[in-house]
Amino acid sequence: MDMTALYQSDLSGLELLNRGKVRDIYAIDEQTMLIVTTDRLSAFDVILPQPIPGKGEVLTRVSSFWFQRMSGIIPNHLTHIPLENVVKNADERAILGDRAIVVRRLKPLPVEAIVRGYIIGSGWKDYQKTGQVCGIKLPAGLQLADKLPHAIYTPSTKAEAGAHDENVDFQHSVDLLGRALAEQVRDISLRIYAQAAAYALDKGIIIADTKFEFGLDDNDKLHIIDEALTPDSSRFWPADQYRPGISPPSFDKQFVRDYLETLDWNKTPPGPELPQEIIDKTAEKYREAEQRLTGR
Repeated sequence: MDMTALYQSDLSGLELLNRGKVRDIYAIDEQTMLIVTTDRLSAFDVILPQPIPGKGEVLTRVSSFWFQRMSGIIPNHLTHIPLENVVKNADERAILGDRAIVVRRLKPLPVEAIVRGYIIGSGWKDYQKTGQVCGIKLPAGLQLADKLPHAIYTPSTKAEAGAHDENVDFQHSVDLLGRALAEQVRDISLRIYAQAAAYALDKGIIIADTKFEFGLDDNDKLHIIDEALTPDSSRFWPADQYRPGISPPSFDKQFVRDYLETLDWNKTPPGPELPQEIIDKTAEKYREAEQRLTGR
C-alpha cells in the first residue's frame, strides 16, 4: 500500500460514529463532528480493497471550494474550527493531511438530490426502457451522453451500506420530506448545478450529473452537507473530448467503473483488486480535476 494513502482512520480520543463507504465520522461534542474523507473507493456501492492515494484530500479540498463558492445560495456544514483544536496528536494530524474537516451536526435528509444535465448511467438505462428518467418524460431519439434540453432533478433513496440507491420520482421525495421541503431541495439543487456547470465548462470540464446531500439544523434551516461537486459525487467529462453517442472519458471514478465492467465480477462484495496502473491513473484524474476547477 502506498504510504501516502489512508484506507482507514483510527483516531485516539474521539468516538467513531460511523465508517461509511468513503468517510469515517467521529463525534466531537453535541454540536460538531469530524469527517475524515479516506482514500477508499467505492464502485457499484462496493468498497474496493485498495485506496487511491491522495483521493480523500482532493475530495475534501474540492468540496470546500464549492461550499464556499455556493454559500450565497445555501449555508453548508463547515465550521472553520482548526483541526488541531480537535485532533491533539500531531502524528495523527499529519496522517490526516487535508482529509479531515470539523462540521456542524445536522439532521440528514433521507434522499439524495441528483441533477442530470446529460443522459448517461442509470438514467440512460431507464430512458432506453421507458423514455423517462424518474418519471420525467424526455424527448425521443436521444443518444448516449446527449445534453438534455434542460437539467432535470431525479432524486434517489439513500441505501444502507452494501445496498444500491434506488431512483425515485419527485412525488416519492414529497412523501418523504413534505412538499415544501422537497421543492426547496429540488430548486436549490438545480440552481447550484446550473452555476457550477457554467463555471466548470469555462475550465474545460462538463459536469454531466451530480449528487447533493442536505441536512436540517435545529431550526429546520436547510444546509448542504457531505460533499459537493467532487469527482466522487459527479461525472466530470473533458469538454474537448466530448461527443454524443459514446461514453466520454472522465475525470472521476467512472474510469474505475469502466475497468470493472470488463471483469467477470457480479458487483457484490468483495470487490476485485485493481491493477497499479488503474490506481495511478485514477489518482492522476482526481488531481487534474481539482487543478482545473480550483487552480490549485
